[in-house]
Amino acid sequence: MQFVNRLTRVSFMAGGLLLTASALAVAPVVNNEAFPGLADRAGKLERLHSLVVAVDGEPVFARALRGPGLDEPANIKSLSKTVLSTVVGMAIGRGVFTGPGQPVADLLEVPAGASDRIEEVTIGHLLSMQAGLQRTSGRYYGEWVNSSNWVDYALSRRFVAEPGGEMLYSTGSYHLLSAALTRRTGRSTLAITRDWLGDPLGIDIRPWLTDPQGIYFGGNDMRLSPMALLKIGELYRNGGVHGGQQVLSAEWIELSWTQRGTSRYTDDAYGFGWFITELGGYRAYYGRGYGGQMLYVFPGLAMTVVMTSDPNPPASPSFMQKQNALLEESVIPFLPLLD
Repeated sequence: MQFVNRLTRVSFMAGGLLLTASALAVAPVVNNEAFPGLADRAGKLERLHSLVVAVDGEPVFARALRGPGLDEPANIKSLSKTVLSTVVGMAIGRGVFTGPGQPVADLLEVPAGASDRIEEVTIGHLLSMQAGLQRTSGRYYGEWVNSSNWVDYALSRRFVAEPGGEMLYSTGSYHLLSAALTRRTGRSTLAITRDWLGDPLGIDIRPWLTDPQGIYFGGNDMRLSPMALLKIGELYRNGGVHGGQQVLSAEWIELSWTQRGTSRYTDDAYGFGWFITELGGYRAYYGRGYGGQMLYVFPGLAMTVVMTSDPNPPASPSFMQKQNALLEESVIPFLPLLD
């Protein structure tokens, strides 16, 4: 079912909520008439910093509950993987990479201690976290980021699954993509992301953590504002078009939103940097980061949602369930009121 062909517009005062590059300040939009009780319920989620709901590209609810403001950068943790996947898609579109099937060994110098099977691992396997290499996340994360060379460490992990088989959540896979981007272009992942994504969308992309060799962390710790994330979600919802310009190919979006593996933690499907699930009876594509950093796209509802949260530990895995419930119970049922 399609909603909001004609949306009752929320009016904005000067200096109010804008999706243009010129916006310097973002005023809240608390639409209690359309979403009764949403503001109160969101405020009771103690980790939640911000909530932005846009329909047909128009923010219909936007509020910073605590923490950074709507136009201020926040640590999006592993939601960075969704952003980096976008940049990889752009690299393929520009001919920097040949496609998802390109072997990683063509792009990076393989250390002497690595398995010969590294030749079987492709860009697509890294994007879907199906490389088959032992993980660098969870209990393995500390040893990895304390190593002297993050790229060599990730490439030298032993194989515990078949390439293209089980999804093994591993931030190291995305760091290899960042390293491949830098090695192939001779530019930093920061510079590339600013040039290919930030400038066309009019969003500010701040520097973030680098490894000991100066390679920007692939898949973690990027800092983007809720409104910047909204623009990225809208880019996907609109088939890769922003401001009349084809910034990202529609084919890449289709590839990214096609199931490759399944998360062992949520049972949700996973494509290239995006999880795939159903919420409130509608297909939802989402990126997520530790502590409750969420970007949702609901094509059937013409809706994009951003949530940022406290990125610091401890965080309960059940918090994402509360975020999903917020949408299923306090947002999606009330969307017909916007017709």
